[in-house]
Amino acid sequence: MNREVIATGRTVDEALDKAYEQLGISRDEAQFEILDLPKKGFLGLGASPANVRVFIEVSKAQCAVDYLQSIFHQMGLDQVQIDVTETENCANITLSGDGLGVLIGRRGETLDALQYLAGLVANRLEGDYYRIVVDSGNYREKREKTLENLAKKLSSQVIRTGRSVTLEPMNPYERRVIHATIQGIDGVTSSSIGEEPSRRVVISSTNPVKKNYHRDRSAESGERGERSRDRGSRGGRGGRSGRGGYEKRPPREKYVPQDVTPNRTKVEVEDDSKPLYSKIEID
Repeated sequence: MNREVIATGRTVDEALDKAYEQLGISRDEAQFEILDLPKKGFLGLGASPANVRVFIEVSKAQCAVDYLQSIFHQMGLDQVQIDVTETENCANITLSGDGLGVLIGRRGETLDALQYLAGLVANRLEGDYYRIVVDSGNYREKREKTLENLAKKLSSQVIRTGRSVTLEPMNPYERRVIHATIQGIDGVTSSSIGEEPSRRVVISSTNPVKKNYHRDRSAESGERGERSRDRGSRGGRGGRSGRGGYEKRPPREKYVPQDVTPNRTKVEVEDDSKPLYSKIEID
């Protein structure tokens, strides 16, 4: 894909300078083509300016960077710096500066969306598929370590219990990290189920534990029988003893009523016929 600008000037050099300025590049970074040479004309009649076409070949990585810059400009994040490391079939784009939290989003969802869209723009050009990886503040590296630790922890659980574990929905990159970690652990295997964007990873045991229902029921019956024997030996309800018999209860003692009449103190009552005072004789 080429980026080009057609510029006009009174001279060829003036037209080229205008084109380089519009592209924001130097003379060494682009190629040009002269479309029309300037004509002076006769007495000012028939004069025409010079027309040139300046173009540069844009790589897929540069297309992705240009797209991200336009997005950041619309978000008011012009201060974000973009560094690109290109390989044969991949470009690692690293973001730095202020406002990175907004670009990362919840669990990296915004960062994943930017990476996906930048990859679509880059691969509109002809050629083989070119992978675009967008990272911000080493988030990818931190997230990768978190996923590796999660895979190891869940693998230990699956090996111990023999039961499969289904993880939350993940993007293809995160699922690849989980699968790569599981491959290095004996006793477990991993697979993906569902459709995008709800595709999940399932971690399963290579030696699943199968429940033996006959054995469990026999053990349960034996336990019930043992509890019944224990009740019989203790007498159980109603005083049962031995093999279903009953203990002899001692005869009840005959009830003998006791005198419960309270002890009353006898109170002497004075005779009302007697005078209250004795006779007093006066000499």
